[in-house]
Amino acid sequence: MLISCGDALIDFVPTRNTEGREAVMPAVGGSCLNVAIGMARLGAPSGFVGGISTDLFGRMIADHVAASNVDLGLATRSGHQTTLAFVRIVAGESHYAFYDAETATRSWTYRRGTIPFADVEALHVGSTTLVNDQGAAETKALIADARASSTISFDPNCRPNLVRDKPAYLARMTEFASHADLIKMSDVDFAYLYGEEPYQQRAAALLGQGTSLVVITRGNDGAIAWHAGAGQIEVQAPKVEVADTIGAGDSFQAALLFALHKLERLARDRLKDISTDELRRALSFAANCAGLTCTRPGADPPWSHEIKWSL
Repeated sequence: MLISCGDALIDFVPTRNTEGREAVMPAVGGSCLNVAIGMARLGAPSGFVGGISTDLFGRMIADHVAASNVDLGLATRSGHQTTLAFVRIVAGESHYAFYDAETATRSWTYRRGTIPFADVEALHVGSTTLVNDQGAAETKALIADARASSTISFDPNCRPNLVRDKPAYLARMTEFASHADLIKMSDVDFAYLYGEEPYQQRAAALLGQGTSLVVITRGNDGAIAWHAGAGQIEVQAPKVEVADTIGAGDSFQAALLFALHKLERLARDRLKDISTDELRRALSFAANCAGLTCTRPGADPPWSHEIKWSL
């Protein structure tokens, strides 16, 4: 199984009403939930770990997840309200306003001994859950138990408007990166975390600490990756008509994990030995899946039957 741990919420996606006025449409989202859904829709056995409310929006999330074939047996249901995120598109980038006080996601705690890590090929973590102290602490405990047998995937998916102490947050992201086998971030995330440092310099540092694969997505400019054995690889973004970019990075992450799983290169020892050709194929697959997600509003990763390209 591939599992993703973190945020589950409702995005209020910008749209227009029949009179042409600004309006919003509720859509299931949350970066880590999107990754679980993306992997499951492509055909990987996937599960979600995190807090999901029993309120109206929580039921909406649970129904959506079940329809996408994600296992919710490892999730925690509670009466705490659902996190809500209002989205606004500015210069092609999605900006968020979060309502996340005392929510099911914020109240989640890791139940030790409940996850059969021997059967978990990869654990993905990241995003808003790591901003608050409790979520970060619980996720650290989860990684500590998983790391002996599972590949650790990490996407910081930074949300600066939630960060109150940037130096502390940067230190926290550095710590999570130090435990990751695969790190993916957007160019916007990179700029927030590392400023104007050259990509290759930071990638070399991350590879030097034991990370196997570092990937930076760059929107229309495609993605670039670094691997100790396979070297530096760049893939192009597909040309698509963009509805919005919500969930595109999550779709890329899900598709990359799925592709590595299908190529039998996701396990830690196998990832270290991936060939240049295999990695290029996995990255191109992920870029195409992200492109397809951009053609429709909200976080809506592709299903396997929609894929017209192969690994």
